[in-house]
Amino acid sequence: MALTTAFTELFGVRHPIALAPMGGSAGGALTAAVSRGGGLGILGAGGGDPDWLAGELPLVTGSGGLAWGVGFQTWAVDTETVDRALEHGPKAVMLSFGDPGPFAARIRAAGAALIVQVTDVDEARRAVDVGADVIVAQGTESGGHGARKGRSTLPFVPVVVDLAAPVPVLAAGGIADGRGVAAALALGAAGALLGTRFQATREALVDPAAAQAIVEGRGQDTERSRVLDIARGSRWPARYTARTLGHPFLDRWRNREAELAADPQARQDYRDGVARGDLPPLPVWAGEGVDLIDDLPSAADLVGALAEQAEQALARAGGHRPGDPPGP
Repeated sequence: MALTTAFTELFGVRHPIALAPMGGSAGGALTAAVSRGGGLGILGAGGGDPDWLAGELPLVTGSGGLAWGVGFQTWAVDTETVDRALEHGPKAVMLSFGDPGPFAARIRAAGAALIVQVTDVDEARRAVDVGADVIVAQGTESGGHGARKGRSTLPFVPVVVDLAAPVPVLAAGGIADGRGVAAALALGAAGALLGTRFQATREALVDPAAAQAIVEGRGQDTERSRVLDIARGSRWPARYTARTLGHPFLDRWRNREAELAADPQARQDYRDGVARGDLPPLPVWAGEGVDLIDDLPSAADLVGALAEQAEQALARAGGHRPGDPPGP
């Protein structure tokens, strides 16, 4: 059973699976590996640091003409940076967390597809209005940043599917195996976008300790908060919280975000703790599906395994085993 969808046809990829453009960890090697495996790799360019992009873009642009994209945090990037990325010929540009309007026309003019990630219905309507070619519906189960007052993936995805039709939708948030991909398709999505699962791969730009923490992590140990953004001096807008695994500083300041923001000595204590090695240098971004991750495979192999699991799950749901002849 081939999992052909509007998404796979749009990008000419084998599997309805995309890499979440996780800032800093979805580098060129990971992006290329996902595309090589038959999915759509999306480079995690964040706010568009030029030195980082100069080092990572050649790793994916030299990957043999495979479809790939680049993703930006919309609130943090400028048009010049987007234009420089477009010069490298990505098949798609993904914009998340902010108004895509100022960038939409130039992305389409460059011949790239516009992918817009949304966290609520208003953002979904805006994505339709600006002419998004693909919309990613992100549920609150996702690792990393997302809406403080968002919706869970299961009820949110079909709402966006109905609102956006015929624009294809990808489901995101808490999807970490092929059963999650199958569930996304059953909800009407044209595929799934995965982040945490791809952080635990050999090509991801993550510290080995962080990758191991994901393998050992449990969904019940993740939580959404702004504490670590405030402690790190991050400029992330307050409407977006970050889901991470446990962290000593989070334990100390949980539910005291305003107090932390008003206490410069506490933020200095965080920096001092990181410098001494008493605190992890970065939070471990992880979604609620982290329980399903127990290995560190090659990302290219993982894409194929996820697709096979999804086919098996859909076959079970249809009442027959993979390989059985079609029913009447």
